[in-house]
Amino acid sequence: MKDKINLRLFDGNLNTNVTTDSGMSVEMKKFYDDRLIDLAGPNLVYNQFGQKRNIPKNGGKTIEFRKYDSLPKATTPLTEGITPDGHKLNTTNIEATVHQYGDFIALSDVLLLTAIDQNLLEAVRLLGDQAGRTLDTITRDILCAGTNVQFGTGRRTTRYALVGGSDTAANNDYMSVDTIRRAVRALKVVNAQKINGYYVAVIHPDAAYDLMSDPKWQYPHQYQDTTEIYEGEIGRIEGVRFVESSEAKVFHAADLSAAARTLTVASKEGKVITIDETLTSADQTALVGRKILIAGAVYTVKAAAASTITVIDTETLGSGVADNAVIYPGEAGAAGRDVYATLLIAENAYGVTEVTGGGLSTIVKQLGSGGTADPLDQRATAGWKALHTAVRLVEQYMVRIETASTFEVGAN
Repeated sequence: MKDKINLRLFDGNLNTNVTTDSGMSVEMKKFYDDRLIDLAGPNLVYNQFGQKRNIPKNGGKTIEFRKYDSLPKATTPLTEGITPDGHKLNTTNIEATVHQYGDFIALSDVLLLTAIDQNLLEAVRLLGDQAGRTLDTITRDILCAGTNVQFGTGRRTTRYALVGGSDTAANNDYMSVDTIRRAVRALKVVNAQKINGYYVAVIHPDAAYDLMSDPKWQYPHQYQDTTEIYEGEIGRIEGVRFVESSEAKVFHAADLSAAARTLTVASKEGKVITIDETLTSADQTALVGRKILIAGAVYTVKAAAASTITVIDTETLGSGVADNAVIYPGEAGAAGRDVYATLLIAENAYGVTEVTGGGLSTIVKQLGSGGTADPLDQRATAGWKALHTAVRLVEQYMVRIETASTFEVGAN
């Protein structure tokens, strides 16, 4: 019913062939803003659980978050009749600079004259989806750059050692209940507070697939009568509620050349590897600075030529760099396999700017509003812009769990 009523706001303005109208009525602006924020909402998965700060008008580009230090234990007995000294609150200010993001869609006068309502609504829908994914990805990448990392169940110490796709199930570093238990323990030992009684994990569908077959897994319909469900929530286990997102961070290593994902060692001398394949000039340029993985060891490319790769001066090629050894891309897991980041979050782990209240807005320009820049009234535009940032407040209050998966989704 709400959408039906809102659509009437187009009557008398957008649904005519008048090209002299400029701007929008207040009611229409409110409709578009609400519409865009509603559509952006389902994609704002990472922004759900942080401390939120509004962006005040004329308040500058820097936003401040406060972190309170825990008080020490009061183990000294009180002396009768004597008031103790007490303690002061000790706060740490953490600042972050907001940045502006945005995009727009231009609509021609011919397009608008044929189906004005549908095209404008579709433009706002697409822009809302884009805005949500954009702002959530910005938050995601800031959070996933944290320093508190667990590789699989903890038996691995680096990302490039994580195994997936092995016929021997025990070799694979997939998401498991034990993996979750270990990460939960890491939050508990630092006394990280839960969010509404649970820790929260943002997980990719591929990683969730490897976890949800456990008999202890509970789906939302099994507990939703007593618990408010988060956007994207898929279930809970071991004191953790899981929110699923296809935008959850995936560490994907790009192919080593336009022609092939891997390369092959022909020989080595000093810091130079001769390969069987031939690299194009574009391949050579793209390889500089990249990581390569050979026999379980990672090297950094300093230079590349048509048939050679040179590693940086501080690295020595190991014995595994032998004839016919496979060279894998080294930015992800073993053999270049995709690595999935599941972010386990406690209360006050991070802060984000608020989307509502000025953080995200819609801008629609009607035909005829462009002035001399559009002398024939040929273009209307719909767009969005946002001021946004995120900041990690307490590294120990979030754990990035990196695992391989049964599947590989590629870069996201």
